[in-house]
Amino acid sequence: MEDDILTTLKILIIGESGVGKSSLLLRFTDDNFDPEQTLTIGVDFKTKRLNIDGNNVKLAIWDTAGQERFRTLTPSYYRDAQGAILVYDVCNYATFSKLETWLNELETYSTKRNIVKMVVANKIDMENREVSRDEGLHFAKKYKTLFIEASAKTRDGVQSAFEELVQQIIQTPDLWDSYSLGNNVSLGNKDHPAHTSQCSGYCNLV
Repeated sequence: MEDDILTTLKILIIGESGVGKSSLLLRFTDDNFDPEQTLTIGVDFKTKRLNIDGNNVKLAIWDTAGQERFRTLTPSYYRDAQGAILVYDVCNYATFSKLETWLNELETYSTKRNIVKMVVANKIDMENREVSRDEGLHFAKKYKTLFIEASAKTRDGVQSAFEELVQQIIQTPDLWDSYSLGNNVSLGNKDHPAHTSQCSGYCNLV
């Protein structure tokens, strides 16, 4: 039933081509992994319902191609998004180096001043690692983002990444609340057991 949904959130997945954005999305929405996943052409879009502390939230998740030729899609893609997942491949240092560029683009085109950001270090199942966990943590601390390491292939960290992002958005009502909440809606608090962080890294915004 749509009438029991607290809100609908627009979530973006951004990052360089080939970092596994579409694989993370497929794992989260369909619990599936395709080793032959093709590169996204233009924009992909999926929806999923998520329960956060008893509140049903509908996610509209946008996955865009990382190739430069699709940059004309950028303004409309970023508009009204409440959360963004920035993905890099731990086996490709160049994709990590580009995160700052993606953050700058997010700041330029986002229409939500306090959009919640999550950095996801993907492909931790691979052996030829080029980016350490400490480097990812340092970046997250520097730019005040959430952080988690994940693997779309093994499921590690994928569900937690989306749950942590959405939880932070829900705790920031001015990002999504366009009406006065009734007493029957509880957003919880960070001290409640349901708010125990599953992040394998830096998860504070302060």
